Amino acid sequence: MSNYSIIFPGQGSQSVSMMDTYANNIIVKDIFAEASQILKKDFWEMVTQDNTDIHLTQNTQPIMLIAGVCIWRILKNSGIDKPKFLAGHSLGEFSALVAAEVLNFQDALVIVAKRAQLMQAAVPEGVGAMAAILGLDDKTVTDLCKNIDSAEIIEPVNFNSPGQVVIAGHKAIIEKSLENFKQAGAKRALLLPVSVPSHCSLMKPAANEFESYLRTFDFHQPKLPVVHNVDCKIYNDVTQIKSALVSQLYNPVQWTKSIEYIMQQNVNIFVEAGPGKVLTSLNKRIHKELESYSTQTLEMLQQTIGLIKG
Repeated sequence: MSNYSIIFPGQGSQSVSMMDTYANNIIVKDIFAEASQILKKDFWEMVTQDNTDIHLTQNTQPIMLIAGVCIWRILKNSGIDKPKFLAGHSLGEFSALVAAEVLNFQDALVIVAKRAQLMQAAVPEGVGAMAAILGLDDKTVTDLCKNIDSAEIIEPVNFNSPGQVVIAGHKAIIEKSLENFKQAGAKRALLLPVSVPSHCSLMKPAANEFESYLRTFDFHQPKLPVVHNVDCKIYNDVTQIKSALVSQLYNPVQWTKSIEYIMQQNVNIFVEAGPGKVLTSLNKRIHKELESYSTQTLEMLQQTIGLIKG
């Protein structure tokens, strides 16, 4: 089964105990230890001991990168064939870029820590919000956001799967408008437990600073093709890759289109490299013929490796 893609989850897939079944794996131990030393935080404690720190943006973003790289290295060291494509949902794109050798792990870790800091600082806590709209098509959600008469920001930011769109912007107008989506036929319209309104235009100041910050890092041409979720394109030029990462901060995540693009290249098998099964669940809604495998436990990862090796 060499005709497959690896996809990396982003913020929202984290949970305490998410790496428990990997606790004795030497690759996992080494990567967590390295990350903790670089950023001076005990990330292994955050993913194994009961705490709320794991859900703070400045911790979640490094943790999800660490977890994605752990699973990737286990997969790579197992001797499987190379995937045809890589992709990552929002933050997960950084794990994909490490896998493609565009960035080394150390630089990627520092970059996502800075990304989290800039995103958190861009909008004061309590000012921004995100909400999931379930049961409406993309166009309906987009049109409703455009037609809401307000000076405040409300925008579609994650096109996750047919019937699942996330909106973001100012908290006041997001809360006020949830009823609009329900009246339009949404099965559910609910606030998400996040403090940062990701991927909307409120993140433009963070993106401007992030663009300057990325200039100080060396990127390399990818060894594997990465589908960028801001525009569903593959870039070999490092300047374009950096630009895609900057644009991603204040533009929607086009996850549905990214998966559809990969499927159009005759690839319909996906391995989710990271904790949880959020992307696996989304992919099942995107296309019935798509095969998606989660690696949320070591046993599931080993089964997936066996399938890939055939």
